[in-house]
Amino acid sequence: MEPTPASVSISSPEEKKPEGQEIPIHRIVSGIQPSGKLHLGNYMGALKNWIDLQNRYECYFFIADWHALSTNYENTSLLKDNIRNMLLDWLALGLDPGKCTIFLQSDVLEHAELNLLLGMITPVSWLLRNPSYKDQQEQIHARDLATFGFLGYPVLMAADILLYRADHVPVGLDQLPHLELTREIARRLLHLYGPCVPEPLPLLTPTPKLLGLDGRKMSKSYDNCIYISDSAEVVWEKIRTMMTDPQRVRRTDPGDPQKCPVFNLHGSFTDDAARKEIDKGCRTAGIGCIDCKKILYANIETLLSSARRNRQKLEGDTALLGSILEEGAENARQEAKKTLSIVRKAMKLPEKHLFG
Repeated sequence: MEPTPASVSISSPEEKKPEGQEIPIHRIVSGIQPSGKLHLGNYMGALKNWIDLQNRYECYFFIADWHALSTNYENTSLLKDNIRNMLLDWLALGLDPGKCTIFLQSDVLEHAELNLLLGMITPVSWLLRNPSYKDQQEQIHARDLATFGFLGYPVLMAADILLYRADHVPVGLDQLPHLELTREIARRLLHLYGPCVPEPLPLLTPTPKLLGLDGRKMSKSYDNCIYISDSAEVVWEKIRTMMTDPQRVRRTDPGDPQKCPVFNLHGSFTDDAARKEIDKGCRTAGIGCIDCKKILYANIETLLSSARRNRQKLEGDTALLGSILEEGAENARQEAKKTLSIVRKAMKLPEKHLFG
């Protein structure tokens, strides 16, 4: 069963010590676009891992609002609400600004400066071969993505990572090609100007593919998600009406759990012993689909009910939310300035007025 999110109380920063890693991990950076409400797939794919990492390493986690403009530049009316809701979800689930640095990307203007400098040395051919560039252009027909910002977003991503001299970036296997471009840009900096920033390594993390309500990958674009902010009633209604093994028409029909999206979610939210019992019960018709769904609902609610309570405590405290982002940005800015000083010096750029 999934553990309950941590309390919303803010703790003091604590020393992060690598634990038995072959390659020492000291600093980690990662971000998420505020493109809408967070769902269980986002939690399992990123947030759950971040909450663990913050207790062991120096972590920088940012809300990537500039990245959101790369595909949603035409309609920014929901951006502020999305940023606020993302911050609330992060805190409610257990990210602690006393243990990690949480900030808004656009609050640290050094991201833009390093993006510009890296853009000067990044070949266009590297960007054109990025598989996401062509894939998203083919899949998203309602928006014109033939823009400088969309083509160059991997450079901004490289700036996001290299700006904090991170030695590791948590990624799933499907994200490795994106990180590799950042590593290539870091190597190009080294080749042209000498040592500037470390070449970040991937911190491979398990990212289970959660199926949504309709059996496809859980995704906002498919409208098949269970959201972190959903009420208990909404969560149950979504689970109650989920599709199951299409061959199991009647209660007495045996089923195949591997063909059932409900059982896929049990893989992330139900402990091994209970999951084995459900698997056996499904195959022998010893358990009905509604009973199976009730178990899943109870386990997911263990996570979401606690997050819901945490969120309610935080929701009205605008001053606290603002101070978390302000303090996070200040902490991030201090490291960002150090990096830019190193890069400017390596590139022989003037750091002060040329004749000052």
